[in-house]
Amino acid sequence: MEKLSILSDAAKYDVSCASSGSKRENHNKGLGNASNGICHAYTEDGRCVSLLKILLTNFCIYNCAYCVSRSSNDIQRAAFTVQEVVDLTINFYRRNYIEGLFLSSGIFKNADYTMERLVLVARKLRTEHKFNGYIHLKAIPGASEALLQEAGLYADRLSINVEMPTEQSLQLLAPDKKRNDMLQPMQYLQQQINGYATEKKRIAKTPLFAPAGQSTQMVIGATPENDWQILGMAHLFYRKLQLKRVYYSGYVPVSHDNRLPAIGTPVPMVRENRLYQADWLMRYYGFDVREIVNETYPHLDMEIDPKLSWALRNLEQFPVDVNKADVSLIMRVPGIGIQSAQRIAAARQHSRVNADLLQKLGIAYNKAKYFLALPSGHMPRHDYTAAQLREQLVRMQQSKYQANFSPQLQLF
Repeated sequence: MEKLSILSDAAKYDVSCASSGSKRENHNKGLGNASNGICHAYTEDGRCVSLLKILLTNFCIYNCAYCVSRSSNDIQRAAFTVQEVVDLTINFYRRNYIEGLFLSSGIFKNADYTMERLVLVARKLRTEHKFNGYIHLKAIPGASEALLQEAGLYADRLSINVEMPTEQSLQLLAPDKKRNDMLQPMQYLQQQINGYATEKKRIAKTPLFAPAGQSTQMVIGATPENDWQILGMAHLFYRKLQLKRVYYSGYVPVSHDNRLPAIGTPVPMVRENRLYQADWLMRYYGFDVREIVNETYPHLDMEIDPKLSWALRNLEQFPVDVNKADVSLIMRVPGIGIQSAQRIAAARQHSRVNADLLQKLGIAYNKAKYFLALPSGHMPRHDYTAAQLREQLVRMQQSKYQANFSPQLQLF
């Protein structure tokens, strides 16, 4: 339990899950018990999955300036044995605490030595215990292709952290690491994932290989890259390596190293939020990265979401007639999401869509109305300049937050 406390806390800096750190003890013969290391991830169909999220060890041979587990940091160290991780996973699974395992690690001696133990955990779970729950393994940069190959046969998802947005930042803050040690395994995994998927179509008995794909993570705010550089890198990962997700981890100051932001100046949560919103636009809304950020607009707007920012820079494309426009264009209207756009397309087959119907369909009408052309009698003003409209919407958003006493960010 002491190891679990240390190594689940160290794992919280891996943001490939939605939440972590819950510890709710059972009192008075109540029902259920949430232990250290339980986090949550979401499947493509929206289901929430509970995972045991831990490090195999927080010992590490590397001294990356931004990492709390770096070799020079004076912290309490611990390491699980392979069997301890297997036993924890099975026992938690049998008690219905978890539905799977998220396992990462510091580097013991070298990449292969560590990766071999991660693979052994997954192998024991699958072959000895017939465990069919979800397994996400963090692959170790520089590990051999043979170990990556075996990992893919046991894990549902593999991920290799690229860590820094640019090679220059990696050399500055983690000079012992090489960018190529991260990119080559990612390329190898992509080839294997595609190869096994193709073979599966031809031969049904072909085993699964990382069926949930691969992902990566970047630390943001530890170095001065702008959002154009960060999202440009994510765009390449999605297009060339077909990654399922890129995660953005706001740097948490853990060191007085003069190469890093000062203690007490964490990356604002809103920046992470905007990056995820922009990422969502690229993956699901059909936006090219250059439409969101580019050389002229290298920074995301912290006051408004990226879709609204794009709309204000492209007012010539509005207003959109929801009774005639293609669904892909309707989805680009601020305040209208994917499901709402699909509902609009279905509804207009039976009747004209007006303001009352749009509000019933669940869109953010007070935002969307400035970008829509609706039947006579429901036409909002479209003679605002971009600056005037931005000011109007920001003021409306601030009033809404103040009224609700809630500073939460609206997504789209």
